[in-house]
Amino acid sequence: MRDGFPEFRLGKVLATSFTGTLSERHGDAVERIPTPRRLVDWLAVSGLAVDSCTPAQLDLARELREAVHLAATAAATQEALPAAAVRVINDRSAQGRAAAILTPEGERRWRLGPDSRVEDALGVIAADAIGVLAGERDGRLALCASPTCRAAFFDTSQSRTRRWCDMNTCGNRQKKARFQANQLRKSGSAQ
Repeated sequence: MRDGFPEFRLGKVLATSFTGTLSERHGDAVERIPTPRRLVDWLAVSGLAVDSCTPAQLDLARELREAVHLAATAAATQEALPAAAVRVINDRSAQGRAAAILTPEGERRWRLGPDSRVEDALGVIAADAIGVLAGERDGRLALCASPTCRAAFFDTSQSRTRRWCDMNTCGNRQKKARFQANQLRKSGSAQ
């Protein structure tokens, strides 16, 4: 924990990593960007560095996060995308100023200008969400099998059957619970 804040859970897909800044949504929720400074930190480790963030910008970020989560959840369960969520995602995408650049390795990265603001970084996240939700990437949206988490994640596994948003947290927690239940069952039947 940095400065008493929970660690970030970073994934390979920007939009779903961003939704992961609020985890355990159906349990004891863990807010990973509780302050404007923490949003600046998350953006920096995600390659979208900005100098500062106001409380109002943090509110915009959280609104986008929830819109992406709602839309990704709907897509994962093959339901219609919520109109209000689509509107927020589109608005944030249109308000951002960033440039797509090509790396020498042939990968697309986003570059923010030297005077970029949080809104510009949110525009990149929204554009990434649009690409994922529109099916422009190889993979599928899924929901974490943990009943307390239910985070949306982008499954790029070969079989597209990944069950956990993060094997190191939710997956291990479920494996540990299953192991303990089996141990308890075995010890109960041995008596």
